[in-house]
Amino acid sequence: MSPCKLLLYRVIILSMKGTPFKLKQKLSPEAASAKAIRDKKAAMTPDRRAKKAENQVKRREAVKAGKDIKGKDYDHKDRRFKSVKTNRGNDGKGTKREGFSTKVMKKTSKSKNKSTRYKN
Repeated sequence: MSPCKLLLYRVIILSMKGTPFKLKQKLSPEAASAKAIRDKKAAMTPDRRAKKAENQVKRREAVKAGKDIKGKDYDHKDRRFKSVKTNRGNDGKGTKREGFSTKVMKKTSKSKNKSTRYKN
């Protein structure tokens, strides 16, 4: 990312004293700027860009077909529209072990405290 773009993001964040939406995190201006840069970088990965493009195509097709998709998100894993609430957190299972569904997970115990850890 060019230094000019980073400066622009920083200026935008610092100038957003009264945002039109309520932020869940109360961040200092420096932390908000760093988060905006991280979020933008994550949003521009090839995987996220492909998902955004797929989402746009699916939404256009659904609207053209007359489906009511207001308040719904496209779930790329299940390949259907779900409410925003149900499309979060790996269908109620959390995101800690998301993506491991096809891998065999092995349990190993620690010798001292007998807690378990998962390894790939």
